[in-house]
Amino acid sequence: MKTRSILFFSFLFFIFSNIVAQQSSGSDFAISLSRDFGYGGSGEIQGTFSIHAKTIPASAQRVEFFIDKNKIGEDTQAPFALQFSTDSFAAGSHTISAIAYLSDNSSLVSNLITTRFVSADAVPGKVLGLVGPLLGIIFGVVALGFVVPMIFERRRGKVPLGAQRNYGMMGGAICPKCHRPFSIHVFKLNMGLSSLDRCPHCGKWSLIRRASLDELRAAEAAELRSDENNTNINGVSEEEKLKKELDDSRFSNT
Repeated sequence: MKTRSILFFSFLFFIFSNIVAQQSSGSDFAISLSRDFGYGGSGEIQGTFSIHAKTIPASAQRVEFFIDKNKIGEDTQAPFALQFSTDSFAAGSHTISAIAYLSDNSSLVSNLITTRFVSADAVPGKVLGLVGPLLGIIFGVVALGFVVPMIFERRRGKVPLGAQRNYGMMGGAICPKCHRPFSIHVFKLNMGLSSLDRCPHCGKWSLIRRASLDELRAAEAAELRSDENNTNINGVSEEEKLKKELDDSRFSNT
């Protein structure tokens, strides 16, 4: 009788150990979750998602997928995956897992993915909570792009016509409106190959590109020639105006 009891418990121990070994969740099998359509953020999801066998032995024949230990489907072909909708389940915390069945009749248990399903009605508020701060940062950067260049331009003052300039790290551009060269601002709006920037001379915004140093030097010389041409058209130079004012002052009453 004693011998039979020992054999019986030994048999149970063998069976139990074999089941535990077969159901062990080793690194040979892991699942991941991907979003097909919907919302996902901060450990919360809503919409259509897919469970994928991230790592799985080549001998896998079938994979069963579970949510809260309830089987929701299976896949018999690699790559093993299953699509589901969170709207089919109650809102709240859920655990996602899977079991892979191998050709030698053993099985592997995957890792557990715990996430919270939210209702469709709650998504707009959560999206706004995520996007709102990001939009605030974007608008803040855009505002800096308008304000900061104006502040620095006022501090620097006007650049003499024809003067050679140091255009700094960002380089220089030529305004398509007034054709005068200026330093490209750090706070600008990139538009692919061009940038939206404000000319400090005419105060207008334009799409500009970075010009070469030769192009900038030519533009510096051109703005001086343009001023000289305007002076000749008007008929009186600045030097002549000053001389006339001095001559007129001799005859003024003191």
